[in-house]
Amino acid sequence: MEDAFRFSDAWGPSRIIHIHRPSLGLRAILVVDNTACGPAIGGVRMAPDVSTEECFRLARAMTWKNAAAGLPYGGGKAVIFADPRMPTEQKEAIIRAFAGAIRDIADYVAGPDMGTDEVCMAWIKDETGRAVGLPSAIGGIPLDEIGATGFGLAASIDVARQFIGLELKGARVAVQGFGAVGKHAARFLAEKGAILVASSDTSGTVADPDGLDVDALIALKAAGKSLRQHPKGQKLDIDAILDIPCDIWIPAARPDVVRADNVARLRTRLMPQGANIPCTAEAEEALHARGILVVPDFIANAGGVICASIEYRGGTQHAAFDYINERIRSNTRLVLEQARKTKRPPRAAARELAEQRVKAAMLTRRWR
Repeated sequence: MEDAFRFSDAWGPSRIIHIHRPSLGLRAILVVDNTACGPAIGGVRMAPDVSTEECFRLARAMTWKNAAAGLPYGGGKAVIFADPRMPTEQKEAIIRAFAGAIRDIADYVAGPDMGTDEVCMAWIKDETGRAVGLPSAIGGIPLDEIGATGFGLAASIDVARQFIGLELKGARVAVQGFGAVGKHAARFLAEKGAILVASSDTSGTVADPDGLDVDALIALKAAGKSLRQHPKGQKLDIDAILDIPCDIWIPAARPDVVRADNVARLRTRLMPQGANIPCTAEAEEALHARGILVVPDFIANAGGVICASIEYRGGTQHAAFDYINERIRSNTRLVLEQARKTKRPPRAAARELAEQRVKAAMLTRRWR
């Protein structure tokens, strides 16, 4: 019994639900963390090596993210133990089975995450009547397709770079994970004059100190190819992305990719966290001690959930981008100014901001 409550604290989680449908090949976990601000919104992640702990940590990050963004939603997350590259028919069957299992969990709204996309959300919406990040064909705002998270990340970077005296024009950028977040962040930053000097995917790293063609890399991935198939640049192993000298290093892949055992390899000035929980606590403390500015995940990468919130309330893509730009810029500046004033790591200031908003919401609830 004690193990069942090992993740619990004053904030949550409200529920941890394990789902197992052997005949359908479905094994999944749903964590509804804190719903004081409203029903939980959080992505559905599909990967073969997810865990209860990862799901809880991601759900808690969504609690802070939604609160910091001032959204009327709580935090939640779901993980499905499966290879997202499986045949489409099989993936649809598993997603629909998962959706059927959570149909009655009315205080959780699913969104896309690593391994799932707008089409997956359409399947969930068809089964449950609720989901965000839907295809435009059924009235949604396809947040991954339009790059909502990457857009917000670029806005956060534009504010954060002022705190270290960095100009975006000519700034060298390395992106770990050239997926829905990483590729769009690279695209928006390139439009501002930044230079992508390296990026990685599951096949490895491609690097060129003179700059990579962002549009060519995006086209390559759209064609189902790997970054290592790009005709230009040096081809390196996956972890080599840690060693690339740059001004801005963007983690946009899995959790805990930067740890105590590899953090010393980073040579950068700014780390805006495009992925959720990409650094261990020890690694983030080491970066702060070295004077590397870290913009926490739930501040920097909130563009996707802000877009999802606008969609869920019937808003437009234009309204979503306006709110993403305003809110993320405002929160990034607020957090970094407070961190500088109090001489604390940005995450401490960000947590304080989010906790204050969740605590205020909890005081309005009967059960708290």
